[in-house]
Amino acid sequence: MKDGFLGNIDFILLPCVLILVATGVAFIYSSGVNSAGVLVTNEYLKQIIWGGIGLLFMLFFAFYDYRRFLRPAIYFYFVLIFFLVYTRIFGRYVNGARSWIGLGDFGIQPSEFGKVIFILTLARYLEKSTDEKPLKRLLIAMSIFALPAGLILVQPDLGTASVYIPIFFIMCFMAGLPNRYVLFLLCSGSATIIFTVLPVWNEFIAHNSVLLITALSNFKLKGILIIASGSIALMSAVFRRYFHGPRYYYWISYAAAIIAIGLVASSGAGKVLKEYQIRRLIVFMDTSADPRNSGWHIIQSKIAIGAGGLMGRSFLHGTQSHYRFLPQQSTDFIFSILSEELGFLGGILVFGLYMIIMFRTIHIIKIASTKFGTYIASGILGMFMIHFFINVGMVMGIMPITGIPLLFLSYGGSSLLTAISCIGLLMSINYRSRR
Repeated sequence: MKDGFLGNIDFILLPCVLILVATGVAFIYSSGVNSAGVLVTNEYLKQIIWGGIGLLFMLFFAFYDYRRFLRPAIYFYFVLIFFLVYTRIFGRYVNGARSWIGLGDFGIQPSEFGKVIFILTLARYLEKSTDEKPLKRLLIAMSIFALPAGLILVQPDLGTASVYIPIFFIMCFMAGLPNRYVLFLLCSGSATIIFTVLPVWNEFIAHNSVLLITALSNFKLKGILIIASGSIALMSAVFRRYFHGPRYYYWISYAAAIIAIGLVASSGAGKVLKEYQIRRLIVFMDTSADPRNSGWHIIQSKIAIGAGGLMGRSFLHGTQSHYRFLPQQSTDFIFSILSEELGFLGGILVFGLYMIIMFRTIHIIKIASTKFGTYIASGILGMFMIHFFINVGMVMGIMPITGIPLLFLSYGGSSLLTAISCIGLLMSINYRSRR
């Protein structure tokens, strides 16, 4: 009986999740209390309901054999694509993005549930494609990633789309794809971000004081740079392959191709960025550039965290939340409220719980009895890591504001159900690896 029932439950993950969810409910309640001590929202009640449903989801996934998802994962993927297309056309706008479907106060965010489906689908392909050529594996894996991520990006929901990136890279790495391929994609993405951000910094912060960076904003000059780097990449590759050139020709071609791709992709990324996203980038680089508008979130968040000190102002006694200085306080900035009322020690407690979850996930990756289980756990690890580090970095002002919630703590049914479902999958993998 113990092995059949309690054996499915991971008693390291479970208490961490319960404490985090309970803490989240408490501070969602705190965020709903105004300066007069009056509760003005019922978000905490909704979160309790979502938490209860989430526990049922966790139990289902924990007791269900995760290996049975191997066959239907691809069908779940097509259903996800359908709902993402439907959401883009018929969904309702929330915070500037058409990413929700539902009626009245009830709504779901398909892109959140899509993370689990994406992990299962990519894990399925990576498990079944072991004998295929590495380049073919990578290209097909990229297509599995690009379709949902692209549909989420056009909603537009840059924050959620960015979560898919570390999931993809970690799963590809664990699948044994050549490091040079994974590194190439990672560096190309990084180059895209750099070439997109630098012109914004030069125009709004440095006021066009750096001539070389100014060239990135000029269509003709940027075109010349693209042609030049692309030509260098091509010629180096030809010399290496057909004229048996030294090894360094390969790396010249490698680096030049990264630069060319980054320049081309940044041209598209610069046009995709909305005005509010550009403002967020500006205030991230210089908070004083717009302190009363786009920079307000970061400034007030830093004030809240700093005001908490070591022990905090105690529960329900934070000024930043109760006087409504901090927008989005129950969702993206829940950690700011917690830090103000519980202080540094409260923040360390949350850090510790997340670290336990992540290290436990790494342990499950190591002991997984199937490659399918290894890939699933790896994808979940990537999801947990990106949510935690970006959200906490965002509220501390060391990462730009992207609208990524803090899993288990932030208000929101879709993200909570997704996170708890992933915990259930980890439990299922752990249990069946020990049998």
